[in-house]
Amino acid sequence: MPQLPAWCRDVAFLDGSAPIPIDRPFTAVEADVAGVAASLRRRLVAGGLLRPLLRGVFVASHVPDSLRLRVAAVELVLPPHVVVVDRTAAWVHGVDALPRSAIHEMPSLDLFSLAGSRMRRAGVRSGVRELLPRDVEEVEGVLITSPLRTTCDLGRLLWRYDALAAIDGFLRLGVDQRQLLTEVDRFKGHRGVVQLRHLAPLGDTGAESPPESALRLHWHESGIPVPPETQIWEYADDGTPRFRIDVGSREVRYGAEYFGEQFHDDDAGKHDDERLSWLRTRRAWMMDVFVREDCYGNELGAGDRLRAGFESARATYASRSVTIIDLARM
Repeated sequence: MPQLPAWCRDVAFLDGSAPIPIDRPFTAVEADVAGVAASLRRRLVAGGLLRPLLRGVFVASHVPDSLRLRVAAVELVLPPHVVVVDRTAAWVHGVDALPRSAIHEMPSLDLFSLAGSRMRRAGVRSGVRELLPRDVEEVEGVLITSPLRTTCDLGRLLWRYDALAAIDGFLRLGVDQRQLLTEVDRFKGHRGVVQLRHLAPLGDTGAESPPESALRLHWHESGIPVPPETQIWEYADDGTPRFRIDVGSREVRYGAEYFGEQFHDDDAGKHDDERLSWLRTRRAWMMDVFVREDCYGNELGAGDRLRAGFESARATYASRSVTIIDLARM
């Protein structure tokens, strides 16, 4: 493998000696012109010196993420007279709705032509979309569907587990859930409106990640007779907040946690084990742990496990409540 150039060898961050911009996004074409070919860009990304923003757009890793940065990235590859929609619009707004495959391959841009025709170009996903003037806003010169319209579109068009995650994300961003519920009827007859009508009332600002949203939807679909609560705090003996539970029911003290494998190294795993042990022994919670395959795999086994865990917790709650009382007296 060829040796790295001096300007990117043994450095923590790119500096002014780099031939590519270090303070703004740039395109693959710009990099090629500057002599930074695709093979070198891949090595810079792998080494943590660059990060991809969109397909064909990069930025130096030390540049902080921001709305302005994301808009600037979109502007570099945006054809004239288009509106940014769907997953790309969510990304610009700051909501995590990109496909899980984006970890390995940057997704296509979701764009709608104001001319009403489908765009046919590499790296662009397009289609016909009926947009009212209130559906579109301008963000630093870029036309993009509003947070409310983007919520409705993703709630209709994505797989239901990803759709609820998008709804949750936009509610955290500030979309009013009552306004969302009112807006649903506008899409009567459109593809996916039945799903949107079902998911919009389930939106919850407490879900902090798409997998937590998916886990909560599995709970709803499992037939458990009580709705799930999100971000349930448990407190230390002195009353200070100690740990939070992703999804659960205080009624029977049953909790469910999503563990992303890529974030659980030895130290994090040890902390998680200690947290779960404390919840089980000191606060008498029954806890189940779920991973990606449970929520997104071919079998979608999370619902059955949640239902079984809840039923077990309900059956043993009386005996565990004695433990709770005893611990409170200590």
